[in-house]
Amino acid sequence: MRVPRRRFLCTLAAAMGACTRRGPTAPPATSPSAPPAGELVVRGGTIWTGDPQNPRAEAVACRGGTIVAVGRADAVARAVGTGARVVELHGGMATAGLVDAHAHLVGLGQSLEVVDLRGARSIAEVIDRLRTHGPKHGWLLGRGWDQNLWTPATMPDHATLDAAFGDRPVWLRRVDGHAGWASAALLRAAGIDRDRAAPPGGEILRDAAGDPTGVLVDAAMELVSPPAGTADDARRWILAGAAHATARGLTGVHEMGIGPDADAIYRALASEGALPLRVHAYADEAWLAADLGEARGGPDAAAPGATYLLRGVKLYADGALGSRGAAMLADYDDRPGHRGLLQHDADQLVALARRCLAGGWQPATHAIGDAANRAVLAAYRVALAETQRADVRPRIEHCQIVAPEDIATFAELGVIASMQPTHATSDMPWVPDRVGGSRLPGAYAWRRFLDAGVPLAFGSDFPVERVDPIFGIHAAITRQDEHGAPAGGWLPDQRLDLDQALAGFTRAAAFAVHREHELGMLRVGMAADLTAFDRVLDPRDSAALRAAEVIATVVGGAVVHGA
Repeated sequence: MRVPRRRFLCTLAAAMGACTRRGPTAPPATSPSAPPAGELVVRGGTIWTGDPQNPRAEAVACRGGTIVAVGRADAVARAVGTGARVVELHGGMATAGLVDAHAHLVGLGQSLEVVDLRGARSIAEVIDRLRTHGPKHGWLLGRGWDQNLWTPATMPDHATLDAAFGDRPVWLRRVDGHAGWASAALLRAAGIDRDRAAPPGGEILRDAAGDPTGVLVDAAMELVSPPAGTADDARRWILAGAAHATARGLTGVHEMGIGPDADAIYRALASEGALPLRVHAYADEAWLAADLGEARGGPDAAAPGATYLLRGVKLYADGALGSRGAAMLADYDDRPGHRGLLQHDADQLVALARRCLAGGWQPATHAIGDAANRAVLAAYRVALAETQRADVRPRIEHCQIVAPEDIATFAELGVIASMQPTHATSDMPWVPDRVGGSRLPGAYAWRRFLDAGVPLAFGSDFPVERVDPIFGIHAAITRQDEHGAPAGGWLPDQRLDLDQALAGFTRAAAFAVHREHELGMLRVGMAADLTAFDRVLDPRDSAALRAAEVIATVVGGAVVHGA
């Protein structure tokens, strides 16, 4: 998901998230940074430990935030006192704590306060939601529209917004965060007319006469300035997003693309014991270009039990596939003559990677198209050779369309593929038309990455996709949507099994932030992070798998949601 580089808290810096869910959202509970001294036992069902040496157990016990016993229920019971708190699974299943390895927590909280346009099947439905749920005066902000759901599937224009809302400034971000739809009043305020050129890495869509339609892609979105949030707003968004995430079973997130002000708020919350989950953050490009190295001196050391760490830098190589901003090696099949938008040339990508590596920062570069992925791999190769850093574990975020022959380069360079399973099931209805059949072997190719020995960390890119990690697990295993379509799954040779899918959300996510010795598995001596469900996760029943409910979320031995 794209975040404008000039602002750390752009009012709509993230895409629209899931605003509805079964049951209430729990408020933040006791912080795992100061776990209770008492004891906790999780028992009464199946325990998926994530530990290859001991993959299944009957119970887990922890004390002071650390696991002290894993195994048979009777043996675990002897490891704790009679006064231990108990989470009863009642025949359900607990896993090592699930982590979203690519998310936007600030954006999630923020998205809960603007109009949710996700799933709107027409422009008329977008207008109706804005009228029903938006403010009656002033700025009108929304997020989540997707023209691929409309008939015809064409980009919108400002005329429909003008007819409905007159001279009000209206700014609606696309579901992927890589395009915005503006009213004429907002275009005028930003000075966007037929003579205004798009900035590098951006596009101003125009009609046959050359006038702006109101849709701005990637870097062109930075031409408009919606109301900026305050520090108090950001704090509220973080806490709301954290409560929303823990209620859906997440024990941690990798927060992609923040600035120094958001970093300061996270640090304050962690020191107050107010963060109910673990946040591993990545600075945005603007901070790297400014004083990140001088101000911070390098990434935070992974102190045991830490709930907040600044680990790396989020870079951008291209845009998104849905808005045709992803950089492709050949023309888009449904837009001849267009190959997307690279955000940096080859020398600039090398310079960014070099600066990250020289400072010990882990680069995590957004690359969706095959041309962008190849360019990032080339930049990493040069920067890694120059700096001789073998401990950074560079990442590429999304990897949605990759030339199959480039997957081996990921493995060769030790690049982590950070992918989002629900992107595939959201995009599968229109991807074949956009990229053509010849490029599908490298589309959302999770199994090819795993078979090549590439570390594979899973996330959702929320609020671009729904927060619930069970949806990502379901998508990774079935490659089907919520209705079970298509039969057998889309590109079914890339399906994973349950253990592989869970590993992407647990120990692989821990490896991606250099904390595999503490997080990602249920093993004696490791942090007591668990996610508990109301049923055993059974890949043979895809409908029941997707419907699994979170009954408890445990972080550092503290029950932060549920039981």
